[in-house]
Amino acid sequence: MKKNILYIAQEITPYLPETPMSIIGRYLPQKMQEKGNQIRLFMPRYGLVKERRNQLHEVIRLSGMNIVVNDMDHSLVIKVASIQAVRMQVYFIDNEDYFQRKAMFRDEEGNFFKDNDERTIFFAKGVMETIKKLRWTPDIIHVNGWLGSLIPLYAKKVYYDDPIFSDAKIIVSLYDEEFEEKFQPGMKKKIKMDNIDDTDLKAMDKNSYQGLMKLAMNYADGVIIAQENANQSLIRYAKKNNKPILEYSDDENYDKYNDFYDEILSVKAKTN
Repeated sequence: MKKNILYIAQEITPYLPETPMSIIGRYLPQKMQEKGNQIRLFMPRYGLVKERRNQLHEVIRLSGMNIVVNDMDHSLVIKVASIQAVRMQVYFIDNEDYFQRKAMFRDEEGNFFKDNDERTIFFAKGVMETIKKLRWTPDIIHVNGWLGSLIPLYAKKVYYDDPIFSDAKIIVSLYDEEFEEKFQPGMKKKIKMDNIDDTDLKAMDKNSYQGLMKLAMNYADGVIIAQENANQSLIRYAKKNNKPILEYSDDENYDKYNDFYDEILSVKAKTN
């Protein structure tokens, strides 16, 4: 089954060092493209990403929008680069306030950035608005990493009647990436958009990593255990809520992912 797959990747090598997440972010989309699927691949343009070395350039026709976070307008800049060996484009979400610093989530002293909540909101909204502008309709939206974890909520509650997103199935991958710090107390208020109320955000009562990932899974159609040491509490939560789950495997050919996508899409076909 050929399909359109939108990948939301927190990390991709070679733009960032190799980690289990960045390796999957790089090679999974390639494998799906080789199978004849159409892909779009998004990640943040952290200040760690070397623009000249990686030949990033701004896409003027996609840039120029303002994204509202905490009642403030923030300019959205879209950049693109190509992994030449496999002819695969990567779109980068950029903004001077949120993604110019030379670090991902912590300062030089190891302190969690206080605006990581707003960076999460900006990234999710930026991806959704850019896909709309591309006029590209995904069959699968696959979220890798907590920075993209608001996309399932926004897709199902805010953009649900947009034909670009209305039929998309959402997959969330779980990794060993938990942190102990809490997001800012007002994060739930910042997340809210039309059609989102307090009951939708109950999972975020403690403003924690686990709460954010539970929120993502609440609006996901399937869950992938992408790393052996992924949080067991989150895995139990997914199973308790009867989410289809792809169990962890160290097999790196990624065929299992394609089969899982087809399984999730077949559920849609049966219910239509």
